[in-house]
Amino acid sequence: MEASFGAKGSCTMNILEELRVRFRPILAQLTSDPESYLKLLRPTQDERLGDYQADLAMPLAKALRRKPREIAEEIVAALDVADMAHPPEIAGPGFINFRLRDEYLEKCLQALLEDPRLGVPPVEKVETIIIDYSAPNVAKPMHVGHIRSTVIGDAIYRTLRFVGHRVISDNHIGDWGTQFGMIIYGYRHFLDEDAYKKNPTAELARLYRLVRQLIDYQEAVQKIAELEGRLQAKEQELAGVSSNQTSAAATKMEDKKRRELQEEIEELREELEELRRKRAAVEDNPTLYEWAKAHPNIEQDVLQETAKLHAGDEENLRLWREFLPHSLDEMNRIYRRLGIRFDYTLGESFYHDRLGPLVEELVQKGLARESEGAICIFFPDIDTPMIIRKQDGAFLYATTDLATLRYRMETWNPDAILYVVDFRQSLHFRQLFAAARMMGYDRVKLVHVSFGTVLGEDGRPFKTREGDVVGLESLLDEAVRRAYQIVCANDDAKPTGPELSEEERRRIAEVVGIGALKYADLSQNRTSDYVFSYDKMLAMTGNTGTYMQYAYARIQNIFAKGGVDVTTLRKLDGPIHLKHPAERALGREILRFPEAIQLVLEDYRPNQLTGYLFSLANRFSTFYESCPVLQAADSEERQSRLLLCDLTARVIRQGLELLGIEVVNRM
Repeated sequence: MEASFGAKGSCTMNILEELRVRFRPILAQLTSDPESYLKLLRPTQDERLGDYQADLAMPLAKALRRKPREIAEEIVAALDVADMAHPPEIAGPGFINFRLRDEYLEKCLQALLEDPRLGVPPVEKVETIIIDYSAPNVAKPMHVGHIRSTVIGDAIYRTLRFVGHRVISDNHIGDWGTQFGMIIYGYRHFLDEDAYKKNPTAELARLYRLVRQLIDYQEAVQKIAELEGRLQAKEQELAGVSSNQTSAAATKMEDKKRRELQEEIEELREELEELRRKRAAVEDNPTLYEWAKAHPNIEQDVLQETAKLHAGDEENLRLWREFLPHSLDEMNRIYRRLGIRFDYTLGESFYHDRLGPLVEELVQKGLARESEGAICIFFPDIDTPMIIRKQDGAFLYATTDLATLRYRMETWNPDAILYVVDFRQSLHFRQLFAAARMMGYDRVKLVHVSFGTVLGEDGRPFKTREGDVVGLESLLDEAVRRAYQIVCANDDAKPTGPELSEEERRRIAEVVGIGALKYADLSQNRTSDYVFSYDKMLAMTGNTGTYMQYAYARIQNIFAKGGVDVTTLRKLDGPIHLKHPAERALGREILRFPEAIQLVLEDYRPNQLTGYLFSLANRFSTFYESCPVLQAADSEERQSRLLLCDLTARVIRQGLELLGIEVVNRM
């Protein structure tokens, strides 16, 4: 006989964690590592099996050399979940399935009505966590490559703060490198004084692009002949590969060799095409071509300007101080548009005076030594040494990162430092973390939160048709422009005619466009590359930010049509009933919000939250179609469904806020 719903403590909002709490002592009797098995307790993929499923009997049986069903039966016999769930069922070889009691779900939802945290408890142990993300080079415009670090880092920052940690965001900008040498050189040789007076930021960006183009041209001219020779050699080698083999093994080897050569040839042809494009872009422009001929050593000259800046040259320092505020203003304008803020912005220049003494200290302590004129740190388990001072005396960003880590440890004494940087820097961070341990920083948790590349629909890094990396502001503008078209079309198609003013349309388009751009990135597994598509990003259906915002706006429309004041509604204190399957499914999904937050922070993956919000929005859509709200059968049912709507909206709003995305009341 089933036990009645009990009062075993108050309703725990994180239902999955509560189930794990009840499993833990039982598993501790069977294994010395219960935590690894507790991860196998998850929400079910098939609702017909219940709400949660434990798949741990099979791996336990293998470890204990027992029958899995026997272990499942032993666990179920010792498990007390009568106050939460119906008696667990054992399926197949040993799957343990749970179906939560409706009255338990109703009680938990009731408790959420007055909970501003929507069931997410503050952490018991508050940690100091530094997050290093975005980090653009400020002398040049931000581009699409910066979007991933910026929005992933911001989402992690917001989520960690939400659960109660002391979080410090530090934007480690590049404000001292070669890019300033390029601008100083451009300022001295190619400045348009009138343009600089009218818009210094735009003129500095033009100078950077111009010098970069001339350097690329000189590099292309030097490299084209070399690549043409390599291509010809590979083509001759391919032509010489014989297919007249007597054995199948030999034929297979020849086929493999041919495929490898064809791939190499294709890569060389693509590289040559890109270099020839860069050469033609200059030589087809008489002014650019004259400048290129007049500045044949431009790359070396730029490096000299950079070296003079770092050496304290008075004039170069004066120019740097003049240029830097303009560059920072432009960068901060983009951040404001994205809704991004940082606690600190300590660039490379902040640490410049610390680099020399740090290198000398590392040498004196025997942690670094000279190798072929450079100063390096060698590691027992990493083949490549970390160079911290080059032969010519110049420091590298590895040196700056070590100085930065020391400053952070001395200033904030963090428990963890997270570096949200793309996967191509994996070796650098392995070296940095190993060097940090050698320096005595063995208590702090150091994490490289890596991510993949934004690709175009051709499967290559996202660029413009001209081959340039897409500027971040142009990306934002295009997203907002397309969102504006969608907002206008939807508004014009309303049965009673348009409802939004032009100002409202523009405001909604900005929120929807930028929200869609952020969500498109955050909804991807961060370690994967992803293909960028405006059409998919702004779709009103599917796992998109626009769909989430639309679900929220739909709920606000219900309240507006019914003349519902949500403040008054929340004070009514229920009751909430889950009589219809769609009500139950929605209620259960609302209660999984704490689980989603926990999953985000387990491995710093915001896509766990986007996946949850998508599931919640889908549950609400089914509920909306199946369960009349304003036309409910009676006032109690109407109130219950309005409360479910309100909880859904609150969770969507809070979830999107943690992702750095705004909501709108009308779309």
